[in-house]
Amino acid sequence: MGSNYSSRRSKLIRQLKNLGVDGLLISGLSNVRYLTGFTGDSTWLFVTASDTLMLSDTRYETQLEDECPGVGVRIRDARRSMNDVVSDVVRESGIERLGIESDHLTLSQFHALQSKTEAIEFIFTASAVEQLRQIKDKWELEQIRDAIRFAEKGIAVVRSMLRPDLSERQIRFILEEAMRSFGAGGTAFEPIVGVGPTGALPHAHAGLRLVSDSPALLIDWGAQTFSGYRSDLTRVFFTARPTRQMQQVYEVVLKAQQAAIQAIRPGVRCCEVDAVARNLIAEAGFGRYFGHGLGHGIGLDIHESARMSPSSEQVFEAGMVTTVEPGIYLPGKFGVRIEDDVLVTAGGYEVLTSVPREFADAVV
Repeated sequence: MGSNYSSRRSKLIRQLKNLGVDGLLISGLSNVRYLTGFTGDSTWLFVTASDTLMLSDTRYETQLEDECPGVGVRIRDARRSMNDVVSDVVRESGIERLGIESDHLTLSQFHALQSKTEAIEFIFTASAVEQLRQIKDKWELEQIRDAIRFAEKGIAVVRSMLRPDLSERQIRFILEEAMRSFGAGGTAFEPIVGVGPTGALPHAHAGLRLVSDSPALLIDWGAQTFSGYRSDLTRVFFTARPTRQMQQVYEVVLKAQQAAIQAIRPGVRCCEVDAVARNLIAEAGFGRYFGHGLGHGIGLDIHESARMSPSSEQVFEAGMVTTVEPGIYLPGKFGVRIEDDVLVTAGGYEVLTSVPREFADAVV
């Protein structure tokens, strides 16, 4: 089974009228890949009710033929810019209102494009493709499950190799190599490996702190499949006897995470699930130490819609995949974040990740 790119494009085309446009110019790389399967860059997609064209350059001519059969292609050489090609195809199409991805097109690109196509009315259509991407089909879920499997096998290797003299950076490299050895196309993002105070920085870079510097070791990691789909997990390991405060914080975060997961189901607003975890952490006296959103969608990008935060009014729908990752970060001491990937099902939820998360499991 493969992905039905034609069906995805058909869904987008059916939205043109509601978007108030005659055509769409897709410039976000992940959006282009979602709609066509193309794995290169520097390529945009032009869509109308009657035509679909890949706009690219000579470097990708053969690759486009191989990866995107049945999709029209317009190739430019080094003497012409992308805006020249866009101007040509828009003029030839006869459309009057063109939707552009305001989240992906820079201001300078927009102005340059506008100067080439003065007769066209531009409509900003942020997130039109992203909204389609929120609901994963069966093939996409298979890819995400594979990405999770690679990540889980990788962390098992790391856990078995933990030594007091290993640095954060060495752990990162071991983890990256292990995931690739099990079949991953690469990492979903740069793994976060934080010992003690480094773990209190939610998006820290792995450095030179040693495992022996603190009992608390936070690892946030994920794998990417060759199809481009990603996983995202976080665990904390205690490599020596944890302090009473470490155990307390860990148990608060785990309680908050599990309660939030149990609140997920179709029809529930993202802010409501966020509030479940946030309120529990606040009641335990750690509210000021949990500042980020509770979670985010994953797929071709590591951060996708839907997003859980106090201000998110998005509503969960069956087929969404989201992370659930509350955290408590005590500056200069340590941080605890526990993160799993969760599928919204018709009846509630399914936790896709299976790395043990109880406190006893965290003690190495």
